[in-house]
Amino acid sequence: MSTFTKSLLAVQIGLVGAIAVAQDDESYATYITEEQWQMVNELPGVDRQIVSRNIGKLNLSVGIIHRGPVERASGQSTPNPDRPCGVTSSNRNSSARGIMHYDQTETYYIASGSGTLVTGGTILNGNGFAPDSNVTTVLNGPSCSGVIVGDWIAKHVKEGDIIIIPAGTPHGWLEVPVHVDYLSVRPDPDRVLSDNYINPALGDEFKIKTEE
Repeated sequence: MSTFTKSLLAVQIGLVGAIAVAQDDESYATYITEEQWQMVNELPGVDRQIVSRNIGKLNLSVGIIHRGPVERASGQSTPNPDRPCGVTSSNRNSSARGIMHYDQTETYYIASGSGTLVTGGTILNGNGFAPDSNVTTVLNGPSCSGVIVGDWIAKHVKEGDIIIIPAGTPHGWLEVPVHVDYLSVRPDPDRVLSDNYINPALGDEFKIKTEE
């Protein structure tokens, strides 16, 4: 990781701590080392939350996501009768699939790899996530996934790039040649996620250090 990258992450996390101190004398800064988020990134799965903090006016989370090769998908999508979301018809075909979070903006920092990221448009015949799913309770709050149609754009992103994806904006990967790993900073102003989540892999030692 470059010196610039480390400085950027330090500033982001430092700002979180500064906001918290201004709002609550008993609050504390949270330090996430490169070794810690890389350890979480080695866990099974794709999207893993690292921590979620109550910083006063909002919660703020940081996740790490690993995606292997992704090829262009077909534009087929069928509605989910239990949790339908998005639009039900479109006159446009699409090879992009993705997800949209109703309440949570995300800021991606591409830590390694590259790919073609799609943003914008609308979800067609989307599938909502169950209220007790990991996506809803730990990662992103209420969300909708499916084929992305409409006025979406595709842009190649690589290591070192930063992308801000507002709440309500569909997004997904059109192509990933080899892999892409990215940190996701996730403000949660509506507190749809649990306060003060810590990935279990970090253990009790992480809890002690953050509270000192």
